[in-house]
Amino acid sequence: MIKAMVMTGHGINCDRETREILEYAGFESEIVHINDLISKKKKFSDFSLIVFAGGFSYGDDLGSGKAFAAMIKNNLWDELIEFKNNGGLVIGICNGFQIMNHLGLFGEKLGERISALLHNESARYICKWVDLKINTNSNCIFTKGIETLRVPIAHGEGKFYATDSVLDELEKNNQIVSTYVENPNGALRDIAGICDVSGKFFGLMPHPERAAFFHNLPEFHKLKEKLKRDGEKIPYDADGIKIFRNAFNYLKNNN
Repeated sequence: MIKAMVMTGHGINCDRETREILEYAGFESEIVHINDLISKKKKFSDFSLIVFAGGFSYGDDLGSGKAFAAMIKNNLWDELIEFKNNGGLVIGICNGFQIMNHLGLFGEKLGERISALLHNESARYICKWVDLKINTNSNCIFTKGIETLRVPIAHGEGKFYATDSVLDELEKNNQIVSTYVENPNGALRDIAGICDVSGKFFGLMPHPERAAFFHNLPEFHKLKEKLKRDGEKIPYDADGIKIFRNAFNYLKNNN
C-alpha cells in the first residue's frame, strides 16, 4: 500500500477533504499533526507522499504559511531533506504552497528561498474558479498528461513574485508548471504553480482537491442536464483528481 500524509496543524482546514481525495486516488492516507512529527510519534519516512494542505496555518498572523514553515525548518528540516533524497513526493496546495516557498524547496540550493506569494493585486481575498494551462514540457510528476485544469482558488496572498533572473531560470528549466488563462491576482508571468527541477516537489495556489468530482463544478446542474438531453454519460470525476492519480501511479510504478 502506498501511504500519503496530509500535514495538519493550527489553522489548516483542508485536511479532511484532501485525505478523502487521496483515498479515492488509491492511497492509504493519514492526517498527521505537525506536533506528532516533532515529538517523533510519526515520521516522514513512513510515507511516500507528503501534502501540505490548504488553510490559514497559525492564523497567517506572521504572513501566510510563515509560522508553519518555521516550525518545520526548526524541528523537521533534516527529516524533510532525507525524505527528498529518498525520492519522496511533496505537493503544497494554497497555504501549503506558501509554506513550501518559505522553506525554499524550489531552488537549486535546498532551503534558499527564490520566490514569494504576495497580497493579491486587488488587495482582496479572491474565491472563484479559474482555468489553468499546464506546461507539458515540465518534469512535474503531478501534471503528466494534463494540458488544462479547471479548479477553484481561495486566497488573499497568491500573487507569485520572483526577480526577473529567477523567473527566467524557472522558465528555462520548465519549472513553471501551471499558469492562469485569466490572471486573477497579478501573479508575475501568470504563474499559478511551480515545481523543483526534479518535478517531485510541486506547489500551486489553486485547490485541486476541491475539484475532484463532477458535482464539485459550479455549473454542475446545467452541465448534467445538457448531458442528459444529449444522451451522454454523466462523468463522476473532474479535473482535480488527475493530480493525485498521477502521484499514485508514479509511486506505484517506481517503488
